[in-house]
Amino acid sequence: MVKRLITAAVCLFLLITIWLPVQAQELIVEPDRTRLYDGEVMTLTVKGSMEIDINLGNLFDFDISSLPKPDIEKVQPDFEILAQNQQYSIHTINSQMVGEITWTYQLAPTTTGKLTIPALTFNGAVSEPVTVEVVDGTPPDQADTGRDSFIELSADKAEVYVQEQLILTIRLFFRGNLIRGELSEPQHPDVVIEPLGRQQEFSRYRDGVRYRVVERRYALFPQRPGSFRLSPIRFEGQSRDAQGKLRFLRDSEELFEIPVKEVPSQFTGKTWLPARNLSLTEAGLPPTLEVETGENITREIRLTAADLPSETLPPLPDAVPPGLRSYPEQPERTTETTPDGLSSSLTQSVALVPVEAGQMTLPAIRIHWWDTKADRERVAEIPEKTLTVTGPTAAGAVPPRKTAKTGGETPAKRKSVTPDSPDNQAPDRTSLWQWLSLVLAVLWGGTWLAWWRLRRNPANLPVTGETGNDRAAFDRLINAARDGSATTPELLVEWANLHTPGHGFHSAADVASHFRNEALTAEIRKLQARLFAPGHGTEDWDGRAMVGALEQIRKATAKPEARADLPPLYPRGLA
Repeated sequence: MVKRLITAAVCLFLLITIWLPVQAQELIVEPDRTRLYDGEVMTLTVKGSMEIDINLGNLFDFDISSLPKPDIEKVQPDFEILAQNQQYSIHTINSQMVGEITWTYQLAPTTTGKLTIPALTFNGAVSEPVTVEVVDGTPPDQADTGRDSFIELSADKAEVYVQEQLILTIRLFFRGNLIRGELSEPQHPDVVIEPLGRQQEFSRYRDGVRYRVVERRYALFPQRPGSFRLSPIRFEGQSRDAQGKLRFLRDSEELFEIPVKEVPSQFTGKTWLPARNLSLTEAGLPPTLEVETGENITREIRLTAADLPSETLPPLPDAVPPGLRSYPEQPERTTETTPDGLSSSLTQSVALVPVEAGQMTLPAIRIHWWDTKADRERVAEIPEKTLTVTGPTAAGAVPPRKTAKTGGETPAKRKSVTPDSPDNQAPDRTSLWQWLSLVLAVLWGGTWLAWWRLRRNPANLPVTGETGNDRAAFDRLINAARDGSATTPELLVEWANLHTPGHGFHSAADVASHFRNEALTAEIRKLQARLFAPGHGTEDWDGRAMVGALEQIRKATAKPEARADLPPLYPRGLA
């Protein structure tokens, strides 16, 4: 009896040792179901085995990702592989390490009908083909509770003109706690697509079921007439339901075909501008439209448009009459995103300097555009402006004396006055002014010579509380003013900001107004007329008057002198 039991055990052991290696070469493919609805995800399990060489040397370096895998790519294109996972266990069979590996794939059918999972191979083993049926409709368990996820697409217009804005809204509805999700972006080779801000998230009911919604909005600008159809918008994700069950979500939706119309034949503009609104504005010109020769005025023209990017806005015309000099700056383009689409602007600033007196007309500016709401052409316009340019005001000129008119008195009679009248004293007064001018010139020459010597010997300058930057800036300003350089106004602003910090001067006029120095104001006008209006008797520049005004301002606003004396070596009373 004992011998029979021993014999049976030995036979059983031999059968196991023979059967296990055979089983090690078997590849099993099992779907979780063979019938599913369109939009559902199927779980496919593949099991195989192979000998594994694991020892103490490579035990901790063993990597499961280095193991071979079955050729699951064969299921494409009938199925899309959404996710995959693998796990393994190791057994010892006849002193050999055998690993049993299980792969789990999430497959989404790409079409309906009877689909076949072909035979897969792994480590010499071949599986049996599996047939799966995919049908249209909604699963019975979701007929009453609603779908787990779906996509809605909508457009604000059924048709558009070429380069006209079309607003596309994409809404993703889903239930449960979303773990992972990827929503594709709209794409088309002949359409410029701009996202409109960040995505919005909110809740909404559909057929009595509460969904969480992700909304994205895009501005589409078709570049060719005809029609276009966007690629389908796809969503793939994972969520957990109330019971904690993991569900795979997969949806797609395609927007209807959009007709694109050509540019209307009745449009007369040079640049095609389909917009919801477009306007032209200007600023900077004086209200009276009266300016002086050499005066610098800045004209700002702004073009704004709704439903267009700033890159499509045409450059603004810069034609000016011959009596004006134009110095345009680089145009500024901006584009903003709003819930209604794009809003753009083009700003052009131009410095205008009249160089001749008289009437000068700035031509009108007209921009033709197409009103997409009214479906008609419109014109945005800035009417022409006529500037009245007068000669520059003489600096330091004494205004003519006003004499009271008496009844019946003619100019000739007023001129025949007594010897003591002011008119007869004019020669003496003129001589007096000449002598005073000579004395002042001598004094000014002495002052200039003293300043030049002090500049050559800066070590002898008293300590007045000025910084080195202040003195250096003033020296540069004096040299530029003496030569009548065009950099004089800039250097004046630089020195004034260093000399009296905190005021934030931006122009030479600001500096002259702050110090209330009429002589400096007059000299600045003379310098501007010389620079911007040559040919009016201003070529012979004498910068001494401006230098004198600057010295006067600097002296009047000088800070109290700080004592530079060193303290005595010994306290008072000690020898």
